[in-house]
Amino acid sequence: MWEAWENHPGEYTAGIAVSLDKVWDAVNDLYAAADVLDADADELWTLPIYGGRPVAHSADADPSNPPLGILEPPGVSQAAGFLASVSFDELWKVAGAELVWSGWDEAQVRQRFLEHHRNLQGFYGRAAAAGHAVVRAVWA
Repeated sequence: MWEAWENHPGEYTAGIAVSLDKVWDAVNDLYAAADVLDADADELWTLPIYGGRPVAHSADADPSNPPLGILEPPGVSQAAGFLASVSFDELWKVAGAELVWSGWDEAQVRQRFLEHHRNLQGFYGRAAAAGHAVVRAVWA
């Protein structure tokens, strides 16, 4: 994963990687607002950030490697469907006030979350269209 992170600019440009530097929890909180908006969301909102199952490292793996998770192709398709159908504006109306960091301008924070949302929409959409799984790594 460290090698992948070192190659991240190229992978990002190629559309095969996306990152949420230190805000993945907050983006998940934004998507959790889907429960308020649609009782039938069935927790699909959990898929883009924390979906999938944990993948154990081998016994001889570098202990500094981040925790990994994999979301299989059916879950990727569900995540892509959720991201394509959910209204960012509606999510922001429900959760935005809680996501604005102290000392930050709300418009700037909203724009940042919108960019994360659009990046995730594109990433999951491409992965779903190709029938790919998604591997997630969380560096603390």
